[in-house]
Amino acid sequence: MTQVAGRTAFITGGGSGVALGQAKVFAKAGCRIAIADIRQDHLDEAMAHFANTDATVMPVLLDITDREAYRRAADDVEAELGPVELLFNTAGVSHFGAIQDATYDDWDWQIDVNLRGVINGVRTFVPRMVERGNGGHIVNTASMSAFVALKGTGIYCTTKMAVRGLTETLALDLDGTGIGVSLLCPGAVNTNIHEALLTRPKHLADTGYYRADPTMFEHLKKVIEIGMEPETLARHVLKGVQEDQLYILPYAEFRGTLEDIHARVMGALARPEDDPDYERRVARGVPGGERKQEEAA
Repeated sequence: MTQVAGRTAFITGGGSGVALGQAKVFAKAGCRIAIADIRQDHLDEAMAHFANTDATVMPVLLDITDREAYRRAADDVEAELGPVELLFNTAGVSHFGAIQDATYDDWDWQIDVNLRGVINGVRTFVPRMVERGNGGHIVNTASMSAFVALKGTGIYCTTKMAVRGLTETLALDLDGTGIGVSLLCPGAVNTNIHEALLTRPKHLADTGYYRADPTMFEHLKKVIEIGMEPETLARHVLKGVQEDQLYILPYAEFRGTLEDIHARVMGALARPEDDPDYERRVARGVPGGERKQEEAA
């Protein structure tokens, strides 16, 4: 069990949406909260909410793609709230369209935020957590797109599948340190993630996709407004952290799809009895064989 009460949590994207839901739920659970966001208006709105509570919350204006700014933010938060032992790499952006229509700027923007932003969070805080030896927990937010590819979501899927690989490997590397790791994969959530287009840097403005306009925003909002509420999702995250769950997947509607994907993968995977070289590779310790040997033992 990971204890959360009395610990400092650093939450990226914390001014709105999924991340603000996490801030609210973990504050109620007794955490000191640093909410980092690139939008000052979102930070102001979030702080207005917390002003009516007894929570300890610190706003941090931060572009998570700026590594030096990230380091300074970490120093400021730890000086004010104490060592960060709960890290939520939650901030993310989305922009959809066919891969063949994407520009380099389309690729760079989503990779910078969705993947490099997570890398920057891990790099900034995890060495500190390991050195202190007090344990803690890291939650990396991916998406059900980390498992399920959908037409028109190629860049987004690429980043989220990469976050899945990063997180699963991080869990292996941190085994024995007392630091838990979770991969959060939301489906639809009732947020305004489509408004992330408003934060797209000017130097990455060239796009092969739609522009930020009210009509498109209205359409995108209708797609996700039927989704889970952010605080409901955050309560699943709290349970996942407390129980040290690697996967936090609270979307039952994806069961059939994932069962089909995994069945197709297993159907395509070679069988030992059909591979005359299998025993030699396993005996010599080829990666992948260790688990089979452990199961046999």
